[in-house]
Amino acid sequence: MQFERNEFFTVKQVADRLKVHKSTVYRAVKSGDLDSLKFGTGTGTIRLPGYAVNTWLNTCAEAAYDQFVNGDASPEAADDSTGDDAAEVA
Repeated sequence: MQFERNEFFTVKQVADRLKVHKSTVYRAVKSGDLDSLKFGTGTGTIRLPGYAVNTWLNTCAEAAYDQFVNGDASPEAADDSTGDDAAEVA
């Protein structure tokens, strides 16, 4: 899955397309793993550039490869098919 590089997305749009909870996306922003833009003063409005989301997805894919292919982690154990973010890879 690729996000349009030159478009900007809300946290909800990214979370919905990836079928993850919004808090997963917010954690990636807060940790610095996912670049974001803030418009306005005070709490403002956050937008995620498509190129930044694609970079984050590539980083997540590399982490999964390291854990599940190179490492001994179980993809079944890490999969949270309920969508409640209880177990998360990246």
